[in-house]
Amino acid sequence: MAPSKTDNAVLQARSISKAFGGIQALNDVSLEICAGKVNAIVGENGAGKSTLMKILSGMYTEYEGQIVLDGRTVAFANPAEAQDSGIAMIHQELNLIPHLSVAENVFLGREFVSRMGLIDYRAMHNETTRILKRLDLDIDPRVAVSGLRVGQQQVVEIAHALSLDACIVIMDEPTSAISDHEIEILFGLIRSLTARGVAVVYITHKLDELFQIADTVAVLRDGSVVGSGPIEEVTQDDIVRMMVGRDMKDFFVKADVATAQVVFAVSDICLVDPARGADYVVDHVSFEVKAGEVLGLFGLMGAGRTELLETVFGLHPNHSSGDIFLDGRQIEIDSPIDAISSGVGFVTEDRKAEGLILEMSVAANISLAGLAQTERFKLLSSRLENRLAADHVKRLGIKTPSVKQIVENLSGGNQQKVVIAKWLATDPRVLLLDEPTRGIDINAKNEIYKLVSELAGAGLSIVMVSCELPEIMAICDRVIVLSEGRQTAEFTSSQATQELIMKAAIPQGQGSLNYWDKEC
Repeated sequence: MAPSKTDNAVLQARSISKAFGGIQALNDVSLEICAGKVNAIVGENGAGKSTLMKILSGMYTEYEGQIVLDGRTVAFANPAEAQDSGIAMIHQELNLIPHLSVAENVFLGREFVSRMGLIDYRAMHNETTRILKRLDLDIDPRVAVSGLRVGQQQVVEIAHALSLDACIVIMDEPTSAISDHEIEILFGLIRSLTARGVAVVYITHKLDELFQIADTVAVLRDGSVVGSGPIEEVTQDDIVRMMVGRDMKDFFVKADVATAQVVFAVSDICLVDPARGADYVVDHVSFEVKAGEVLGLFGLMGAGRTELLETVFGLHPNHSSGDIFLDGRQIEIDSPIDAISSGVGFVTEDRKAEGLILEMSVAANISLAGLAQTERFKLLSSRLENRLAADHVKRLGIKTPSVKQIVENLSGGNQQKVVIAKWLATDPRVLLLDEPTRGIDINAKNEIYKLVSELAGAGLSIVMVSCELPEIMAICDRVIVLSEGRQTAEFTSSQATQELIMKAAIPQGQGSLNYWDKEC
C-alpha cells in the first residue's frame, strides 16, 4: 500500500521523530490528514499512535520534524494553542474532571459568561443538553461526571470535542467504552462532520470499524509508518500483517477444556436501583460455571453486565439479593473481602481507575489483593513481594524492565496483565473479567486470549463480559445474553451466531427489524 499524495491535506506531519530517554517512540513519521475525510491510524500499543497525536494536539512540544497546518508550519506551545487553531482531541483515557458537572466539563475553559461577568450556567446547561441530544445521551448536564459509567463519560468526552466546532477532530479509541447504539450515532456524526469539510483522525483497535467509517488508513509499527493509502485498497488481513508482521490465521483459537464439574453458581441475583426504588438493574439472573469453562456475558450498554459482576463480588450488599454457591455449597459474599476469601477475583472494566494504583510499582500492584502472602511477622516483606511479582511477571509474560517499574509507564496490554496477575496471586477458583481487552491492541488482545485459555486449561472457572461479539464468540464456551437487566438467552459456542446474540440483546419493545432500521 503506497502513500498517496493529495491536494486537500489540511494537516501534515513531516519527518516527525520523538524519543523518551533511550526509547525511540517515533522515527521519521510522515503522513497527511485530509479535509472532509476520515483518516484512520492503526497500530499496536507502543506503535507511536498516541505520541504522534499528542504532538499534533500540542501536548508534546519537543520533537524533531515539522507540523504543517493549512500550508504553514506551526509549533504549538500547549493544547490550548492547538484548540485555537481548530484541532480538538477526544482522548481514550478520559480527560475529564470527575467532580465537575457534565456541562462544566464540556465547556471547561470556555464557560459562558453573562453580562454581569458571572458564569451563565443556564446557557451552558441548555447548550450541553443540545449537544448530548445529538449523541442520544439523556443525562442531566448538572450531574458530576464521577457518577456516570465509563461509557457515559466517553460520550461526555465526545461532546466536549463537538462543542469546540473544530476543523480537525482527533478521536483516540472513541468507541472503546460505548454501546453499538452509541457507535451508530457517533458514526452518523462523523459523516456529518466530514460532509462539512472537517478532517477526522480516527484511531481504533477495532478493525471492522475501519471499513465502515474510514476513507484512508495509515499503519504504524515500532514508531514508523509501514503503509498508508485508501481504505478500499486493503483488507483486514493486510492491515493485521502490517501491524504485527503475521497473518490472521496465526491468531487465537481457543481449545475446548471445560469439564462437567460445576464450580460456581449464582441463583436469582437481583440488584435494585437505589435511585429508583423498585426498578431492577439486575433482574433475577442465574448461571453456573464449570471447571475450565469460560462463560461469556453479552449485552448492550445498560443491560446490567458490569452490575451483575459487581453484585456477585459483594459491592452492593445493601441493594442486592440472591444465592451464590461454590462447589455446591452456599456461600455469603457481602463484601469484596468475602469474595476474595471465597476464591473469587474481579478484573474490573476500568483498569486505571479501579484495577491499579498507577503511581506504585508492578510488585506493589500485584501483591495488593493478597498481602498476606508477602507478610513476615505481620510486616510487609519487600523480598517476598518482589518474588511473588517476579513469578507472575514471568508466568504472564509481562514486559517490564523490573518489578520495581512504576506501572503507569507500562503499555496498556502489560498494565492489564498486571491487573490479572494481582488476582491470580490470590489463587482464585473463579475469575470475573469485565472487558479484559478494552483499549489494548490486537497483539495484546491475542496474548490475553491465550492467557484466559491457559487459565481455563488449568481448571479455573471464568466469567467474562465483553461488548465485542467476535471476542465473545472466540473465547467463550457458552454465552448468556442480558437485556435491561434480564437474562434473555443462552447459547453454546456451537449454537451462537452474531445475529442470534444481538437479537437477544435488543431490549423488548424494540423489535430487531425496527431497531436496526431506525439506527441505520
